[in-house]
Amino acid sequence: MRSVIDAEQQQMKRLDSVHEWLLRVEDVETRVDQLLIRERSQQVQKSCLCGFCPWNCCSSCKFGKEVDKILKDVVTLTNEGDFKEVGEKIPEAKVGLHSMVDEVWSSLQEEQVGTVGLYGLGGVGKTTLLIEINNKLLRTPNEFDVVIRVVPSKNMQIGNIQEDIGKRIGLSHKSWKEKNVREKAADIFRILSSKKFALLLDDLWERVDLQEVGVPRPSPENASKVLFTTREMKVCGLMGVQKTFEVKCLSDQEAWKLFQSKVGKETLDSHSDIPRLAATVADECAGLPLALITIGRAMAFKNEPKVWMRFILI
Repeated sequence: MRSVIDAEQQQMKRLDSVHEWLLRVEDVETRVDQLLIRERSQQVQKSCLCGFCPWNCCSSCKFGKEVDKILKDVVTLTNEGDFKEVGEKIPEAKVGLHSMVDEVWSSLQEEQVGTVGLYGLGGVGKTTLLIEINNKLLRTPNEFDVVIRVVPSKNMQIGNIQEDIGKRIGLSHKSWKEKNVREKAADIFRILSSKKFALLLDDLWERVDLQEVGVPRPSPENASKVLFTTREMKVCGLMGVQKTFEVKCLSDQEAWKLFQSKVGKETLDSHSDIPRLAATVADECAGLPLALITIGRAMAFKNEPKVWMRFILI
């Protein structure tokens, strides 16, 4: 975590592999805490009954198996946790999003704003913006008790969302997974009701019934927040947001700067016709950061104008 914090202070983004590893570590820590609490409770019962308890042997056996499983998970995590790099440079596309990050962050500080919606075209940078907010929340540990990021996907299933939330709040054990949606919702609600949480939902295609999931409604009283991205502005209305932000395409200048950085100076200087052709390709990306980055990388080291011409004709 010291390495991650150092990287983020240098305006870098933690690697996805590192983020996932840290979440798994948190999950193990939660399981250990729950196991210790349960064991202390059983020790009290044992002492009260002078040790003559028919469940002691079974309980000890079960406890030992759970400890063994956790120790194996710890060994796996330790072996996988030797990261040479923990962060990467923030993509240039984020430069144009920094002002919006500040705006969204400011709205999250407003007492009366509980739910915030970000909408815009696919590939415009909504996920990038959400990740930036997520990282900023994680860099501010005293801001929320728990930060949860979920990607519901187009074929949204309430159960899948509950599973992702459960992992972050210590409800990933096998017996919990076997519960039905209503039982899981009750457990999630019970835990989140006692916490100040931030729930980030990426790429909603339709309304999510937070009550059905088990997520308490954000209010000035609990100071919790829900932030989501969507392609459709109408989803913002269906979710009952207090604030909406439109994530727009990059300006021509920003788009060209981003595209040049991905193609590379060596390629652009390799032939006198390439800068003109590259500008045409960049224009066809219509200011979408994802397209500019993907195509820019694909055209790097393409030093022949005819290759660029074929791409334009396609």
